[in-house]
Amino acid sequence: METWEDTELCFPQLLNNSCRKTIRPHFETTLISILLSFNSLLTAALNLLVIISISHFKQLHTPTNLLLLSLAVSDFFIGLLMVFQIVVIDGCWFLGDLMCTLYQYLDYIITSASTGSMVLISVDRYVAICHPLHYSSEITQKRVQVCVCLCWICSVFFQCLILKDIMKQPGSYHSCNGECIFFINYIAGLADLTFTFIVPITVIVVLYMRIFVVAVSQARAMRSHITAVTQTGKVTAMKSEMKAARTLGVVVVLFLICLLPYYCVALTGQDNLLNASSAAFVFWLYDFNSCLNPMVYAFCYPWFRKSIKLIVTFKILQPDSCEANIL
Repeated sequence: METWEDTELCFPQLLNNSCRKTIRPHFETTLISILLSFNSLLTAALNLLVIISISHFKQLHTPTNLLLLSLAVSDFFIGLLMVFQIVVIDGCWFLGDLMCTLYQYLDYIITSASTGSMVLISVDRYVAICHPLHYSSEITQKRVQVCVCLCWICSVFFQCLILKDIMKQPGSYHSCNGECIFFINYIAGLADLTFTFIVPITVIVVLYMRIFVVAVSQARAMRSHITAVTQTGKVTAMKSEMKAARTLGVVVVLFLICLLPYYCVALTGQDNLLNASSAAFVFWLYDFNSCLNPMVYAFCYPWFRKSIKLIVTFKILQPDSCEANIL
């Protein structure tokens, strides 16, 4: 029979109230730590390149890119928060109950803002493809800025309501010292599921289905009018819009693939109780999506590849580099 003497404790000095460590082979622990560290560094670095690119070059100051900037900011912070997964790799949390609550709160805010940014991107593409004549008047830089700010502000206040129990009493749901669990009661979990998963995903899927139908019909129309000289400029513009829609469609699909397992586990868990160590793969997949987005941009957006070249060669430090032609 296993005894306390046979078990490694997170806090050996607290014999009666210490959590037990997750015992893994040393090689496995080292490999997981290296992979998580690499993933965290790569995610933060790639998204930082997106942030610098869109913020620095004036040609990229468009409504659509502003939404990509919001998404990149949330993905960048997700990359930084991956460091905390390394902290609990052995099942022990040594940073205290307050830091555990702060980590959980920031994680929920950032992922909620990321989902909101995806919805705004879908709306942007919907208007651009389905109502192109109204796009420039309806989707303005100022309106997008307001929507992005509202997205982040609503995420902050909404997650305050969702996590109010653990914020009032940090660590109240911990069964032992050294534990950091994600806990949401049934009502709060239902609200979180509805407003950060069901509603946004429904909106995204419906909008992109509509975009797909309109894009197919417009592609047929363009083929029939491609020879008309007066239509050339319009056709070129529409091709550009549809290419952007396809690229962002890939981003949305990857987002859904990485998001679904997390909510499936959350739905099957009692009272939405998820231990960060036992659900490591689900959390990693959710976070790995933040690393995929910049990779999609690198393959599909020439301007991103050009801006990376200017950034890594430090040419953005030159005077008037923000006026560079990278489109």
